[in-house]
Amino acid sequence: MAVRIRMKKLGRRHRPFYRICAMDVHSPRDGRVLEELGTYDPLVPDVDARAVLNGQRIQYWLGVGARPSEKVRVLIKKYGSQGTHAEEQKAALDRLAQTRRRRQPPVHLVEPREADTSEEAPPPDTEQEE
Repeated sequence: MAVRIRMKKLGRRHRPFYRICAMDVHSPRDGRVLEELGTYDPLVPDVDARAVLNGQRIQYWLGVGARPSEKVRVLIKKYGSQGTHAEEQKAALDRLAQTRRRRQPPVHLVEPREADTSEEAPPPDTEQEE
């Protein structure tokens, strides 16, 4: 069986998202995959944070004879385990994680209102069981 490492398109119209997968050559683009090896999101504003790859599994598939597509070959060269942009990618992913963290709500300086015991006391039980 001939194996290619290529991108599987997901998302919706005008919002593409890709998974980088090891697939049989004869399967369709969005068909059955052997293994998912990473993701590529072209809409992320920081270019170096767009691709996230599993370097060990990609090296395995390349070692057993899988051939990457042209675009995936470029991504592996840039962002693989010994890629040319690996350090920039780590910094970009850290920046992206910082912006995605939820900010804590502001602490209000107003003191909580003290409960008034005279207001609405529960009514006493009129029936007592003996």
